[in-house]
Amino acid sequence: MSRKRALIADTFCLKRRRSAADAVAGGSHAEGAADIRSSLQNLMTLFSRKLFNDSLPPVVLKHQLYSLHSDRTSVDKQLNELRVSGELLMFQLGFDSEAFALVFAEDYRAKVLQGEAGRETLETVEKFLDKLIPGCSDLSFNKEKMLKEFLFTDSEITQLVKSGVLTVRDAGSWWLSIPNSGKFIKYFIRGRKAVLGMVKKSRYGEILKTELEGRRTTSHVKFQMKYHIHDIVGAELVECIQTTSGTLLRYVDGNIN
Repeated sequence: MSRKRALIADTFCLKRRRSAADAVAGGSHAEGAADIRSSLQNLMTLFSRKLFNDSLPPVVLKHQLYSLHSDRTSVDKQLNELRVSGELLMFQLGFDSEAFALVFAEDYRAKVLQGEAGRETLETVEKFLDKLIPGCSDLSFNKEKMLKEFLFTDSEITQLVKSGVLTVRDAGSWWLSIPNSGKFIKYFIRGRKAVLGMVKKSRYGEILKTELEGRRTTSHVKFQMKYHIHDIVGAELVECIQTTSGTLLRYVDGNIN
């Protein structure tokens, strides 16, 4: 395996170690949409808006919730309820097939319209948002749905791609997307690698969660450290072990395929 491929696999392979969420959560949670909504709101306070000149809505990755709630099936069910009700939107992020971004619908609408102010695509984008947010939970859209159900023309679809609310999935289909999210993905990937590296380089490849939270961030870590810790725990890139000193994070050697 090439060094580049190994690094990608090492960083993004998501192995299922269900004990991790239990350890970092510190106990069981009564699952429900209100719980999940509250957890989302708390995680979103860790999102660094200033990094993007307040042009992006707060973004949380679905697996970050798994660092707080051990019952993944219940988390997915409650997220689906929030999506169907039109309160929450989900996006597939291109860097990993299991990476899904979550954004509150009204935050998404506000930031998209803020970015569209004065542009020729504004009217088409508003029309798209009006059809999307009432309760469309699709991650992607094919041409038939765009033309026959949403009643967009080919020209309008081109405008939606230009505005960034859609990105091409393949011929005749498009992913729902967050405009200007490329920088977010770049910073997220770079930060994840850096924080994992901190764990790996610690003595025995393990570090107390509280110690890692207090680490001074490097130039590669743009987000708050806690944001990245919820990522690596929820993605099971580290193991969580309860000790008398607190939760210990241990680097997982088995990430390379």
